[in-house]
Amino acid sequence: MAGGSAGAGGAGAGGRPAPQLDGLFLRRFLRLQAVLFSGWPSPGALMFLTLLCVALLEQLVIYQVGVIPSQYYEVLGNKDFSGFKTLTAIALTLIVVNSTLKSFDQFICNMMYVSWRKSLTEYLHSCYFQGQVYYSLHVLREDIDNPDQRISQDVERFCRQLSSMASKLIISPFTLAYYTYQCFQSTGWLGPVSIFGYFIIGTMVNKVLMSPIVSKLVQQEKLEGDFRFKHMQIRVNAEPAAFYRAGRVEHMRTDRRLQSLLQTQRELIGKELWLYIGINTFDYLGSILSYVVIAIPIFSGVYGDLSPTELSALVSKNAFVSIYLIGCFSQLIDLFSTVTDVAGYTHRIGELQETLLSLGRKKNDNYSEAKASWDLDGSHSGEDPVPRDTAFLLEQVTLSVPSSGKLLIKDLSLRISQGNSVMIVGNTGTGKTSLLRVLGGLWESTRGSVKMLTCFGPRGVVFLPQRPFFTDGSLREQVIYPLKEIYPVSGSADDERIVRFLELAGLTDLLVRAGGLDKRVDWNWYDILSPGEMQRLSFARLFYLQPKYAVAALLPRGT
Repeated sequence: MAGGSAGAGGAGAGGRPAPQLDGLFLRRFLRLQAVLFSGWPSPGALMFLTLLCVALLEQLVIYQVGVIPSQYYEVLGNKDFSGFKTLTAIALTLIVVNSTLKSFDQFICNMMYVSWRKSLTEYLHSCYFQGQVYYSLHVLREDIDNPDQRISQDVERFCRQLSSMASKLIISPFTLAYYTYQCFQSTGWLGPVSIFGYFIIGTMVNKVLMSPIVSKLVQQEKLEGDFRFKHMQIRVNAEPAAFYRAGRVEHMRTDRRLQSLLQTQRELIGKELWLYIGINTFDYLGSILSYVVIAIPIFSGVYGDLSPTELSALVSKNAFVSIYLIGCFSQLIDLFSTVTDVAGYTHRIGELQETLLSLGRKKNDNYSEAKASWDLDGSHSGEDPVPRDTAFLLEQVTLSVPSSGKLLIKDLSLRISQGNSVMIVGNTGTGKTSLLRVLGGLWESTRGSVKMLTCFGPRGVVFLPQRPFFTDGSLREQVIYPLKEIYPVSGSADDERIVRFLELAGLTDLLVRAGGLDKRVDWNWYDILSPGEMQRLSFARLFYLQPKYAVAALLPRGT
């Protein structure tokens, strides 16, 4: 299982390059943006446009608030009490408007996070549950660790971090252009050039400091998934582990994964230290640079004809413009720590997206399956499936283990027809369950053809794997699975059928334990059912679905 991969491996293992801020990151990031902004007018696009309007309006108000101190210098210097009252009223109004706009800014960012998470998760789900992709990803592919973590946790963090950056990023071009112009008007070309030079140097330094952090972050997320998987493994298999007195052994193994995770986190923190030093240094340098830029025209005599009051007002206004321009650049530099997180999640989600799409496009040319008129929602096309006398037809099938290439079956020809019962017996490891996987289209034969001539589902073919699958939900939903709706009729007649089949399978007491057929239970069915009860419940499901053919992987005798 992919989720159980060893936690000691680092990012980029297995011959793959370590994730970086490079062209691969950009391509993956743009593909994810195509999912988040899937069309016009999509909810994400509309909220993004609304955020842009709110952010622009917010910047206009911020500018008016920013120049108020210079106006206070002027009215206080001139002892203008009437002007002071008017300015104070304006300032209070602007502050209230600015606070409201900031709150709406944050509100829209949070709504974008929810919308983006919905879009991206549903998109990955559509790829993940397409055909047998989820099976191939977990069982046949070993290069994608912890797909469940990538879909749930990594997507959540990616969308949250991206939404927190959205407002700052979309408004930056407008604020930079406007305040660059204002700074040029106040200080000449020297001010903007100095500030732009400061930003370019800061960007280059932080790019160097960021590069090793991205790959280390990807490695940390992998180890987080492995650590969580280990705890899930103990939870699911608590009883057999207890019979083996496995507490001490599993304690050591779990702590080993924890130590590997913590060591990676220490290394990541050490690398982030230098990035934080760079970010904080440039933040404080920016505050000094703003006064250096303002001081040059003052000491060169450009404003020598102004009175002290006028000069104070001008310095206050120019200081706001220069400091705000530097603040815009500093804000972008500060985002580098968030960008490293986004880059790490982009690589993990993008890699999963590429794998899902690849598996979705892969066709098993050696396998064909009859199309069903029944779908898995329990709806019916109007006619029963066309009766067929043959369920499976295998011609010269050769089968090998996908991971190792070990030969299991060679040149097998088999016809399974109505009225004939076929039992395949043999020693462990000879390919009995593997043949079942080939019949179900889970594994691809090396050579030959496999044809399932009867459709899957009620009155067709139903598979009974060795380990039954039970979903979350009521007892009725376990019996009628995988149909969502009641088949073939609803109401008391169907209840009677289900109860009769439960009695036939020896599970009458399960009705009492579950509180009836339709009571929503909060337990895990695997935790409350014994292995024998699981097998009997799967047979009750088989009786309910009434397939023409049943393909069962029976447990060995004595289990």
